[in-house]
Amino acid sequence: MKNISATLATVWRIAIPYFRSEDKWAGRGLLAAVITIELALVAIDVLVNQWQNRFYSALQSRDLETFIREIWIFVGLASAFVALAVYQLYLNQWLQIRWRQWLTRHYLGEWLNGATHYRMQLKGDAADNPDQRITEDVKTFVEQTLSIGIGLLSSIVTLFSFVIILWGLSNAAPLHISGVDFAIPGYLVWGALFYAVLGTGLTHWIGAPLVNLNFEQQRYEADFRFNLVRVRENSEQIALLKGESAERGRLLHRFNFVVGNWYAIMSRTKRLTAFTASYQQAAVIFPYVLVAPAYFAQKIQLGDMMQTGSAFGSVQRALSFFVTAYRSLAEWRAVVARLDGFEMSVSSAANIAAHEPTIDVARAGGSTAVALQQLLVKLPNGRPLVTADAFAIQPSERVLVTGPSGSGKSTLFRAIAGIWPFGTGRIAIPERSRLMMLPQRPYFPVGALGDAVIYPAEHGAVSPDKIKEAVTAVGLPDLAARIDEEGHWNRMLSLGEQQRLGLARALLHAPDYLFLDEATASLDEPSEARLYRLLAEKLPQSTIVSIGHRSTLDAFHTRKVAMVRNGEAHVLGDGEKPVQAEPNGVR
Repeated sequence: MKNISATLATVWRIAIPYFRSEDKWAGRGLLAAVITIELALVAIDVLVNQWQNRFYSALQSRDLETFIREIWIFVGLASAFVALAVYQLYLNQWLQIRWRQWLTRHYLGEWLNGATHYRMQLKGDAADNPDQRITEDVKTFVEQTLSIGIGLLSSIVTLFSFVIILWGLSNAAPLHISGVDFAIPGYLVWGALFYAVLGTGLTHWIGAPLVNLNFEQQRYEADFRFNLVRVRENSEQIALLKGESAERGRLLHRFNFVVGNWYAIMSRTKRLTAFTASYQQAAVIFPYVLVAPAYFAQKIQLGDMMQTGSAFGSVQRALSFFVTAYRSLAEWRAVVARLDGFEMSVSSAANIAAHEPTIDVARAGGSTAVALQQLLVKLPNGRPLVTADAFAIQPSERVLVTGPSGSGKSTLFRAIAGIWPFGTGRIAIPERSRLMMLPQRPYFPVGALGDAVIYPAEHGAVSPDKIKEAVTAVGLPDLAARIDEEGHWNRMLSLGEQQRLGLARALLHAPDYLFLDEATASLDEPSEARLYRLLAEKLPQSTIVSIGHRSTLDAFHTRKVAMVRNGEAHVLGDGEKPVQAEPNGVR
């Protein structure tokens, strides 16, 4: 019971924001329409139940006139039922897509807000495969919440509607055993209740493990799919290393978890289906067994008997809702648990500062430099990585950051960008200044090349001529003619070409502070030199801070700082002054 109440509380927390959102009136209206139609369908079921009594009584008495009239009445009821059922499905699907659209936008907004998605990875939270949570789980949650909710409401209304009918029929057809009538008020209702409670209890006992099994199945499937995507994205390196055999073994190992868990689901589903199928088949004959003695004793007519069977079936199905919907309920609870875990992970990553000290990255009015004050950058496990104090990067400086691999150079850049929360201290960024970080492997969204280059600017924010000019300037004239071509550019281009396009992006955005994290490491030294001279020519007012290991980079920077180990952490401080490049670019 505690688990059920917790699940319902979680469902309420996930579902209710939509019905209070900007789309609330449309959502509430569609939901009200679907519920109203469902109530109308139950009313038609009640009318059909009463119709059965008249129809079969007419058959028994061979009353042709009544028979024909009841046929026309049934045609009317059936037509109304079909029309209502069609529009209920249409409105239900309309509500589903509006609800799913809002929930998807909501989750995307939370997940992609303020580098939360990145912090979730750093914290290693349990919300695996956010892509599946936002796609499959949101879709399933909306569909099954409506299906189960409307089904439960229908069962409750059906139960109250037909209990009254079945109670009256119990008095009209008393329990008849061995020629003796037993006046038990509502005995058919009590029989249906006993039958349903017994079935529900046994179904839960047999099927309870399916909740966890379905949860694990989705996790294993998503993990297997994620690793397949990784193989596709790294196919060149796998081929070069001739790692196909190793990858096949790793993938099959992960797929074995899918198979093993599926066998467990099969075994449990077989037992559950054997019981529920037997239960449903027995439910067909059970009411007739109860009232047949009264019929053969001529206490009731055929119409009364058929109406009793129909009413009993309706009551029994209403009471047995959890039996027939158990598999759906198990899958639904697993989906709810996964979305709950995703929400908790997003909330935890977004609120790191509320639970532990973090680096304060703030815009400073009146300041013209990026200033690091009492800064201590840590790893997620709390180990110190970089320290810096009273360190400033002045406007228009060209700063080269050096140090051994693993000393925290890239992590320092992430802290300055405001996406690395682990640590203490303050980083002051000049107000209204624009920062851009270019990593060693730049990101290009799938789509037109021109849009990929100007990312994250919107389509049309930069004229095509300017994009072509920048792409040509970085040494890719052939690509300049293809800016309207769509593709997966991170897969289609070499890393050197990607780095050139990354610098073209910097030229187009012209940031006040440009941080290059080994952003030219895949280029040969002459090409690297030409691109640094291009940056100096096109972005003379921009401050450029580079991470690099090549000594040739000294020539293009006016200041050199180094990461020097001091105990557990590395201290950021000024090193020797680099030798400046001559006008022709030669030292």
